[in-house]
Amino acid sequence: MESALWTRGAVMLFIEQEYAVKLSIRAVGDYLKRWGFTPKKPIKRAYEQRPESVKQWIDQEYLAIEKRAKAKGGEIHWGDETALVNTDVRGRSYAPKGQTPVTMAVRGTRQKLSMISTVTNQGKASWMIIDGAFNHEKLIEFFEALVADGKRAGKKVFLILDNLGVHHCKPVKAWLAEHQADIEVFYLPSYSPELNLDERLNADLKHVISTRVPVRTKAKLHAAAKNHMAFIETHPERVKSYFQDLRVKYAA
Repeated sequence: MESALWTRGAVMLFIEQEYAVKLSIRAVGDYLKRWGFTPKKPIKRAYEQRPESVKQWIDQEYLAIEKRAKAKGGEIHWGDETALVNTDVRGRSYAPKGQTPVTMAVRGTRQKLSMISTVTNQGKASWMIIDGAFNHEKLIEFFEALVADGKRAGKKVFLILDNLGVHHCKPVKAWLAEHQADIEVFYLPSYSPELNLDERLNADLKHVISTRVPVRTKAKLHAAAKNHMAFIETHPERVKSYFQDLRVKYAA
């Protein structure tokens, strides 16, 4: 039986089809609770994901990156881009039984920013908020900041990115070729984007912004994002927690 979500109704139909036993929705809910099941927001994963290929990337390609970084005295960064909007609503809110909670949304004043960031398993976060479109010029500007920071720390940058088109464009390739001594870039397999640990930072930021009072202007959205990123930057244990997922703890 195929079901997008295993709701009580889906479980009820499954039991009826497999065991010819008819139960009420309430009875199914009672059984699920007794068996230790609780409703949770599902994690999105690509249909194209191939577990054996993911394991191969972890066991071979990532370990090769790790070994090279150690040999060169480098630091591994996981990078990603995200969009921030002031109309995003996430999470749950309590309300009296039978009443749907209401959140005040911003209408007609949708504001959007972009952000590129990286995280390391040592609890370091680097970031740049962008007002406008994210393009190769902004990416190179961020690379330059990472390299400058790496030089101050005496560490070469080893950066793992996803396969966004801008990461492979000619200007970016040319810039990277000229700075091989300072930075090397590697790419995650396209069939498993959730391997990117920086996505956890993005989720952290979006959750905090969306659970606060809606911001009406781009300046306030920028300030809210900047304040929380500054908080993350000064709390390395919070960044390290992104690496505790059982699927990605190899990176720690």
